[in-house]
Amino acid sequence: MSELRTRLAEVDENIASAARRFQRDAAEITRIVVTKFHPAQLITDLAALGVHDVGENRQQELSQKRAELADLGGVRWHFIGQAQSNKARQIRAAADVVHSVDREKIATALDAAGEPGGAQLDVLLQVNLTADEGRGGVEPADIEKLATRIACLETLRLRGVMAVAPLEEDPAPAFARLAGYSDIVRSVVADARWISAGMSHDFTEAIAHGATHLRIGSAITGTRPARG
Repeated sequence: MSELRTRLAEVDENIASAARRFQRDAAEITRIVVTKFHPAQLITDLAALGVHDVGENRQQELSQKRAELADLGGVRWHFIGQAQSNKARQIRAAADVVHSVDREKIATALDAAGEPGGAQLDVLLQVNLTADEGRGGVEPADIEKLATRIACLETLRLRGVMAVAPLEEDPAPAFARLAGYSDIVRSVVADARWISAGMSHDFTEAIAHGATHLRIGSAITGTRPARG
């Protein structure tokens, strides 16, 4: 627990430092702790240290941990992995935010899993920042079309964009492009201001280019266990 507290404090100080450097308000940046493959107890420990946002990549793991920690209040659950339309009902039941809506089929399935007139699900439009069309994320040319479609779905609330920086490129220009894509989404939904970008190794560059949500794993959680 002491090591976890130390790592969390170090990351938060680095976030605050980067925010000052780039004239950002650190209070407007949400730090999401990614707990992939770690036991549910880690989330309990994180909550005791004041963590309110946790992220999971796999639907099954998200669903299992949320069920196991049903009595744990004050935690917002983010689904950040590739979404599959046939898992939309399970994702919606377990997630408070879905970061990876990258095609109409997934958006429609998530909407269908909601209750008409009920609470809206916060979603982000995932953008592909690479030249590889096989990577997750909508192609830049299709951003406006997908954003317009999501905006029409009653049970979803489009909050902004999400992306992963390409491995083969400096993250700074990639995140700069993402900031431009955020402008496209906001031309459709004016208050869709969230930018989910930056992980343990590149969150400073993400902050420099307007990220509002950082997805940080091993820098806080330590070495990730082998897949269970």
